[in-house]
Amino acid sequence: MSRLAPLALLALALVPRTVTAADPDPNQPISATRSDPVVYDIDFRVIATAPQNTKTLRVWVPVPPSDKGQEVKAGTFSTFPVEVKPTAHTEAVFGNTFAYFEFDRPQGAQIITHTFRATVWELRWGVDPAKVTRVEKWPASFDPFRRSETGVVVDDTFKKLAGTIAGGKPNAAHELDAILAWADANLTYDHSNTSLAASSEHALTKKRGDCSDYHGLCASLGRSLGVPTRVVDGFHLFPKNLPSHCKLEAFLPPYGWVSFDVSETQRFVRAIEAAPDLKPEEKKALARAAAERLRSGFRDNTWLLHSRGTDYDLAPKASQKVPLVATVYAEADGKPLPVPDPADATKREFAWMTAHKYTADRAAPYPFRDWKTLGPRR
Repeated sequence: MSRLAPLALLALALVPRTVTAADPDPNQPISATRSDPVVYDIDFRVIATAPQNTKTLRVWVPVPPSDKGQEVKAGTFSTFPVEVKPTAHTEAVFGNTFAYFEFDRPQGAQIITHTFRATVWELRWGVDPAKVTRVEKWPASFDPFRRSETGVVVDDTFKKLAGTIAGGKPNAAHELDAILAWADANLTYDHSNTSLAASSEHALTKKRGDCSDYHGLCASLGRSLGVPTRVVDGFHLFPKNLPSHCKLEAFLPPYGWVSFDVSETQRFVRAIEAAPDLKPEEKKALARAAAERLRSGFRDNTWLLHSRGTDYDLAPKASQKVPLVATVYAEADGKPLPVPDPADATKREFAWMTAHKYTADRAAPYPFRDWKTLGPRR
């Protein structure tokens, strides 16, 4: 049985309220309570190497936005060894902004450096399922978050599975609880068997994957029940082989967009259960606290959002739509360069890499590794 399953059974007898189609707004400001700000000085570098005789190397670097959870100061871009000035572009569907670089007949590796400062808060929504309202008809502005895509698929297969998992629940909060519990019980985190592209089909078929596959599948199942969802990407703000990490967001009126991290919570709970220095009752209490934190909506102050959404055209347009942008997107003469995954121990060759350094103004424990963060709030 899933460790999260009990959460899906709460308050099933509640009668959901409804709201009119004019009420929800995908641009609703974040409603979470923020706390524990950390200031980071960030030095982010991309090392892109185009194939021999490449005429044009194009690189899109996401520019993190400011929202209630993060305040991003304007930084600087530089390149080495060839000096290229970027241009800023914002794509039309989700509003993501990119610094765009174009290298003419590049010779060897090209290094792009982005230095900036960001203040990042911890966000807690405290979602009460009894307060979540049901929307009878979503406005057209939510279409990008309810559609079927190449990665986040909504078809008969996913609708049937979603109905089996969460059909008959009183509102979207209970439906989402059931979906998160199913993902926890049925998926295994595995960086050697991942799509790196938020593929719901990969996750469903293989029952394995990375954060993008977990959250792509949860997004698909949510959409299959009519719940607006999106996969959002960002960077972990501490040293690791692959800095990128994505989360799931679901729109739950009246809370608006709420953040969930299924894969990291699952890994955290398993680490708690395997900890030799914890007593059985301590493990159970910490696992319950981690599951409750997931269910109620949580975004940590050790992660920086840089882009939202999946399956969209970059700006300026690339040769194809992107399933998502995990760190950067690059292509040589119209052909995408493969996405590197240094978190996969079996891989040895990478077309591009990132180097990154984060200097915080104080120690910030990673809340998906440190179980002390599950204690009472001061």
